[in-house]
Amino acid sequence: MSSDHPKLYTELAGWWQLISPTKDYADEAAFFAELFRNENTETMLELGCGGGNVAWFLKKDFALTLTDISEAMLAESEKQNPELEHIQGDMRTLRLGRRFDGVLIHDAIMYMVSEEDLHAALLTAYEHCKPGGVAVFVPDWVAETFRPETTHGGVDRGDRGVRYLEWTWDADPKDTEVNYEFILALKEGDELRTVVDRQGVGVFPRETWLRLLEEVGFEAEVAEDPSTDERAEVFVGYKLLPLAG
Repeated sequence: MSSDHPKLYTELAGWWQLISPTKDYADEAAFFAELFRNENTETMLELGCGGGNVAWFLKKDFALTLTDISEAMLAESEKQNPELEHIQGDMRTLRLGRRFDGVLIHDAIMYMVSEEDLHAALLTAYEHCKPGGVAVFVPDWVAETFRPETTHGGVDRGDRGVRYLEWTWDADPKDTEVNYEFILALKEGDELRTVVDRQGVGVFPRETWLRLLEEVGFEAEVAEDPSTDERAEVFVGYKLLPLAG
């Protein structure tokens, strides 16, 4: 993510639960939990936790540590996950000096827009994963599955309400970045304002993902994701135990 962080995660962080309610994450969180339980995970690090919506479901089964580059989003996560450890940090450079049974990077991985950034984030996951552990990476799409799209939604809660339009398109199909435009109407009482948040997110071929995962040290595979119609697959990295002798 560039130094010019998206408005969604800075000035609009206090609207997060109306823009992206926790309940919408139940199915995919259950899918992630199954992947981690299959590998006997007990402790977990989430890099790029955002507002803590996935963690809210996972904390019932795992001991979680949450990190995010955005102080404002960590504050939102702490509201609904006050019992969990929260640490501010960039997933490309963070080093906690600890290892976990499992590492999760949800859709925050999409803000890696170059191979260099993606490699750095995957290496951070590897460095924090115990031998015998597992890491799960959840991009919204890969190059093979990306399609331009326009979606909309909104939620009302008390005297506040949000309506938004998401417009995803690709200005240059030859690079590793796609355009993600977020247009919001925010109502508070009788006041209504609009915000345009123009973002860029990464898109990489499946082969690039697998190559970079293997370069940092994981044994990697693609896992079909049945939890949502919006995403076809996730990447799973296994950190192998050292050979005996």
